[in-house]
Amino acid sequence: MGQYSIGDAIQKFLEQSRIKGSIQALQIEELWGEIMGKTIAKYTEEIKIINDTLFITTHVAPLKQELVFQKEKIKLRVNEALGKNVIKEVVIK
Repeated sequence: MGQYSIGDAIQKFLEQSRIKGSIQALQIEELWGEIMGKTIAKYTEEIKIINDTLFITTHVAPLKQELVFQKEKIKLRVNEALGKNVIKEVVIK
């Protein structure tokens, strides 16, 4: 049996766990204001990840339209903030 640091063991657990997306969504929520700006963060109601898809919820129609146009930019910025390619698709609801 190999030896792992606690950090490595936790990382391996998260990679195989169902809660991985929830934890990554929390990381994104913490950085959302820096990633997209304070105004967008203020009117974003929910951020969640299912598999490799980022779901962003807002009920502000002009913001929703703007986010639809920025899907690729959002994907790139979020992946950059997380330090790896986690998000493959962005859905605006």
